[in-house]
Amino acid sequence: MKRLKTTKVLLMLLTLMFGITALAQNSKKSIVSGTVVETATNLPLEYASIFAQNENNANIVSGGMTDSKGHYSFEVPNGSYYIKIEFLGYKTIELHKVAVNGDTNLGVKKVADDNQMLDEVLVIAEKSTVDIKLDKKVYNVGQDMIVKGGTAGDVLDNVPSVTVDSEGAVSLRGNENVKVLIDGKPTGLANNIQEAMRILSAESIDKVEVITNPSARYEAEGGAGIINIVLKKGKAQGINGNVTATVGDPRNYGLSGNVNIRGEKYNFYTTLSYRDGKVKGYGRNNNQYLDAKGNTTQFINEYKDNNRDRESYDGTFGLDYYLTPSLTWSNNVTVRRTNGSAYNTVDYQYYDPSYVLQYNRDRIENRKSDYNSVEYSTSFEKKFKKEDHKLTVEATISQDRSNDMANISDINDHLNKMSYERNSNNDKYKNGLVKVDYTLPIGKNGNFEAGYLGTFKTTTNNFSLANLTGNQWVTNTKVSNILEYKEQVNAFYAQYGDKITDKLNFMVGLRWEKSNIDVNQLVSKDFNNKKYDDFFPSLFLNYELDDSSSLSVSYSKRIMRPRGHFLNPFSNYTSDINFFQGNPNLDPAKTNAFDLGYLKRWSGFTLSASAYLNKTDDTFQFVKRIAGTNASGTPITVSSPINLATEYRYGFDFTLNYTPFKWWKLNGNFNFYRSEINGDYTFTNFDGTVEKENFDQNTYAWFTRITSKITLPYKIDWQVNGMYRAPYDTSQGRAKGNLSANTSLSKDILKDKATITFNVSDIFNSRKRESDTYLPQSISHSEMQWRGRQINLSFTYRFNQSKMNRQKQQKPGNGDGEQGGGEMEMM
Repeated sequence: MKRLKTTKVLLMLLTLMFGITALAQNSKKSIVSGTVVETATNLPLEYASIFAQNENNANIVSGGMTDSKGHYSFEVPNGSYYIKIEFLGYKTIELHKVAVNGDTNLGVKKVADDNQMLDEVLVIAEKSTVDIKLDKKVYNVGQDMIVKGGTAGDVLDNVPSVTVDSEGAVSLRGNENVKVLIDGKPTGLANNIQEAMRILSAESIDKVEVITNPSARYEAEGGAGIINIVLKKGKAQGINGNVTATVGDPRNYGLSGNVNIRGEKYNFYTTLSYRDGKVKGYGRNNNQYLDAKGNTTQFINEYKDNNRDRESYDGTFGLDYYLTPSLTWSNNVTVRRTNGSAYNTVDYQYYDPSYVLQYNRDRIENRKSDYNSVEYSTSFEKKFKKEDHKLTVEATISQDRSNDMANISDINDHLNKMSYERNSNNDKYKNGLVKVDYTLPIGKNGNFEAGYLGTFKTTTNNFSLANLTGNQWVTNTKVSNILEYKEQVNAFYAQYGDKITDKLNFMVGLRWEKSNIDVNQLVSKDFNNKKYDDFFPSLFLNYELDDSSSLSVSYSKRIMRPRGHFLNPFSNYTSDINFFQGNPNLDPAKTNAFDLGYLKRWSGFTLSASAYLNKTDDTFQFVKRIAGTNASGTPITVSSPINLATEYRYGFDFTLNYTPFKWWKLNGNFNFYRSEINGDYTFTNFDGTVEKENFDQNTYAWFTRITSKITLPYKIDWQVNGMYRAPYDTSQGRAKGNLSANTSLSKDILKDKATITFNVSDIFNSRKRESDTYLPQSISHSEMQWRGRQINLSFTYRFNQSKMNRQKQQKPGNGDGEQGGGEMEMM
């Protein structure tokens, strides 16, 4: 019955989507078409608006928007028309008495810059913050004032369909089974995304690409899809760049800059940044413990006060050398260093069953940490005579090291004693990558792609916990260990796309991946090897309803391999009664993903809607359990990931861009889904007892985000966004809803060569995670806030750049950070 109910809901979703499509259909009319290019460069102008009004009947209004090649077309009844072509920062073109008596092509129209600029000055597009395409969404970070002075976590938390929780975990459409890439590669920080959310500065990021159902060309990793963070790279002719300085409260001092030098045979670019910040947060766990009959035995309230300092340095250096007009050699080196310290306090309040305070216990932690990373990439791109016929070969090596040490003092008023412990957590990470991509256009519209990807990773984590006994430190052998993780994945793919008719095109692909994974606990001598291989097919169909709307259907098979903190059974012990513990026995989760998408563009308005269904076997689920007691007899609550049998997740996702006026832009996103999970879990407590819990759970969840950008008098830009995450049920309780908001003001000064920006992140200091958990042995309420309200003031100065205009020249090669480039865009 449950599956029948699921089928009915899915049929309703599909019926609604086809209903939207039917309403979008228009009767046959004459087509007005043409092309818009920039006067200075003859480059196509994307997203220019075309407005058409019948001069004899003002109620007949139509129009469209240019695509990536500057083309536009729309349908109108025959007659005489007034046509207007406009784009922010360019002079408007007005055409009167345009006769339409059948299909009419207006030819190429050139729009001129509305500002007087020097010939050698680089000009940059004032794009929408979010570009909506049928197969992905592209979030342009450079145009978002709210994230100035922030981190990658702030950036991703402003991307449609994406959320970042208080601990840095990234979700896509509410699903944490997502793969995050950096510059199209799973290297370096991309394998520790929670750390990347805190280390990467917003100023170092160019754009974020969200691909909810990737094709076979992409890694099969990530059941919910792929998020690709594209870092800034130089692309433009001559010498140009910018510098941004930031001050904030709590302390946030930052300085970043990028410089690009491009000549006829080479292109050199660099991005450098420094940041010194302080982060304040807190955590709360109120616990009520029960006996076997459900009677209260005691209450323990736990309050954490976290104060973290972090100083980081980042440097990226790149060189593209044009060996011949058709052969480019690219090199890139990235170096990162971070030093941190933290002073964390945990206050425990112990109450008897009548909620009478018995005593207090305080735990004080002093933590020091450092992180060092270096990565080198080199690639060759060979272009052949035929357009889009090319071969790319790339290799990357990287190495990361992190050291984390903490000294903890535990003061117990009840026992009138003090105890001491210390722990260290040292990570070494090495990664190698080899990638080959080949693209061959076939016929008029066909496109064949094939390639290979090999990734080779080794991670070693050395965790040690020691207690001071007498005058000697004694290692706790129960929790001290060395975890070694080795992963080798070899993958081959091929895909082909073509048009079946003028309106219908397709793309079909197949990927094969072979995995060899070792998870070894060296001290306890627990060795685990997993070898598996699988085929990952993908299929895309796209139907152009008209020149401004499209419908797509897609399917792909995906996988999610557990790694990092998911596997590591040892963590920090800031609290000794509530902590996270990884599970080295996790198996990969496999997903079958189906997506039905609809895209419609009007003049000043773009809508992207999709209905989706994901079926995931061996899905990851985070669960809490009481796992024994500590030295003083207090119950220990442990949170761990486990594999459950199956999850069905289906829902709707809507994203829209709307420009009601030249001075006002709106962007909104709404995601609604239902999750059905079935499975039981059996675990062994620290005391050796075996318990079994049922985790069958069905829940509805949704979240929405809206961003408004208004140009006020005196050319002051005001941006505000808000997000609401609705409450939802979990397998062991309920997560609370959360409402948060950010705002910023920006003003161009010094003849538009500089910009000053003021922003406030988390205006109401409300961005936190709250949940209630119900276990047989306890009832608890928890709150977590990684960082409170942040106020920043930033100053950006551009040399040989102007903010309001369009970028003249693209960097040759795979400049968008995607794997391989050249994929047929399903538009």
